[in-house]
Amino acid sequence: MPHAIARTRESTLNLRLDAALKQEFVAVVEAENRPAAEVLRALMRGYVEDARKRRFATEARRQSQLIAASEDEAEVMRWIQDVSAPPDEFDGFEQGGPGGSL
Repeated sequence: MPHAIARTRESTLNLRLDAALKQEFVAVVEAENRPAAEVLRALMRGYVEDARKRRFATEARRQSQLIAASEDEAEVMRWIQDVSAPPDEFDGFEQGGPGGSL
């Protein structure tokens, strides 16, 4: 039975850029003996990962501010316990944190 080769779906991205920047970029990747597409993909992956980290930090900051603003210490402690539970027991995120407003 022949094995199917799993291929990722590829897409093309066309963009306009300054001719001098393109020339300099091509010179650098050629000097480093690296394909320009490989370098661009790595830059894009890094940017996407950075964006994920920024979104996570923003959400963590928002949740921390809600917790800090809560006057019900018992409610905060229950929420912390819920979000600290092992993954199979985790339901704190759906509850939305103290006051159910996260």
